[in-house]
Amino acid sequence: MVTALILSGGTGTRLGANIPKQYIEVDGRPIISYCFETLALSRYIDAIWIVADEHWQEYIEQKVKPYDIYGRLRGFSSPGANRQLSIFNGLSDIRNELEKTGVMPVERGSVLVHDAARPLLSEELIARCAAGAEGHDGAMPVLPMKDTVYLSNDGVSVLELLDRSRIFAGQAPELFDIEKYYAANVRLLPDKIMSINGSTESAVMAGMDIAMVTGDENNFKITTMADLERFKQKTNI
Repeated sequence: MVTALILSGGTGTRLGANIPKQYIEVDGRPIISYCFETLALSRYIDAIWIVADEHWQEYIEQKVKPYDIYGRLRGFSSPGANRQLSIFNGLSDIRNELEKTGVMPVERGSVLVHDAARPLLSEELIARCAAGAEGHDGAMPVLPMKDTVYLSNDGVSVLELLDRSRIFAGQAPELFDIEKYYAANVRLLPDKIMSINGSTESAVMAGMDIAMVTGDENNFKITTMADLERFKQKTNI
């Protein structure tokens, strides 16, 4: 069993819009609906949970309904003080719901964590994550570094040149064994979880075996106005 957890609690301040970026409409539909549709139609996904501010939950439910032909949306969770706490809130609610329906821990499967602001998620990438996670505790898509990478302690002077063949840029979605991932995040409460920057970081800290799979250049995150324009161009192709 795989439950997709869409993170939609961000405010999108870097974009400079008057509403969170994931709710900006492109081609007559909000950005969040694009990844939702892919997940809702995926043969790898059994259920979908969304982390979003209560103010937006009814709006989201209405906007994604046309794409939820199999009725996979199960519910919403409230955002936390940072991204990882938002994930933890979602994990807690998913596990509580599964427990209510009698699903035993060994049967709870995996959680696929994705950003609402990554609208160009593909079925192929989900499939690579699912295949990559076999025999591991999870999987994450990565892209190789194309530019020369330097290390600096102060952002002013170069300390050393890094071997870019050993450095990768992580993407979403990230797939985890839900019980192991939940336990990994519980260990970081209440303070250490506030310093977590990436979804996989807590898993690695807990010693989980996370495989890397080939990412997708089109699966970019909308952060700036240039990203938004790039996405609009993609939808008009």
